[in-house]
Amino acid sequence: MGGARAPKVVSIGHVRVGGGNPLVLIAGPCVIESESLALRVAGAIKKLSLRMSIPFIFKSSYDKANRTSENSFRGPGLKEGLRILRKVKEEIGVPVLSDVHSPEEADEAAEVLDAIQIPAFLSRQTDLLKAAGRTGKPVNVKKGQFLAPWDMGRVLEKISSTGNRKILLTERGFSFGYNNLVADMRSLVVMRTFGYPVIFDASHSVQLPGGKGHSSGGERHFIAPLARAASAVGIDGLFLEVHPSPDRALSDGENSLRLSDLPALLEQVKDISRVVSGGH
Repeated sequence: MGGARAPKVVSIGHVRVGGGNPLVLIAGPCVIESESLALRVAGAIKKLSLRMSIPFIFKSSYDKANRTSENSFRGPGLKEGLRILRKVKEEIGVPVLSDVHSPEEADEAAEVLDAIQIPAFLSRQTDLLKAAGRTGKPVNVKKGQFLAPWDMGRVLEKISSTGNRKILLTERGFSFGYNNLVADMRSLVVMRTFGYPVIFDASHSVQLPGGKGHSSGGERHFIAPLARAASAVGIDGLFLEVHPSPDRALSDGENSLRLSDLPALLEQVKDISRVVSGGH
């Protein structure tokens, strides 16, 4: 989207990412709170995506293994979470993506997921990266908050050593002092040189990790400006955590976009993309 595009095309279900294809939206609640909420949000975003001609992949985590507090809600777990994601996939008719936290989960998760996501804090874990690669499913790697963009070259080597080159690279902010992140737009340019599709996570880039002591904080009002900036630099997809009532979300509510605010943001991002890509 905009500027030089990644030459590789990665297919996730019926959605094609990169290689000049339209901007892809990866979105959903941070964590699976319930079957009904997952179906409701997935259905609403699908209707919007069809109206706006934006390919859509539903994302929600069945387990948030890196919550700040031991008492924080983690999700329904692997088996129940995959059951719900399978229902979303079948009833709503969209590809589904979720985080995998250990090599042992990879094969079971791959039976349902259209793409496997590697959380940022696990982006250097060799066994996990290789297990994800061996499933043959597309792998979306969140760049670690502690990694420079050029360090992702080693991550790519680990996954591609399995023969799997269906890889997405996602920028989600870099550690910038205590309890703060910064989104460096140069990272998008650097990661594009690897030749794989590049995604920008506008939600986690505004997170304040552990910023509230017992949980992470966030600066939701910066989601839209950063999404617009990334689209101007050039991305293949936009990652957003979306919730009908972010203030009542069970995970990452403060850096989640309100569902009702999604249409306006997507219109802006599409307009910017049209200018940057020369009107195509």
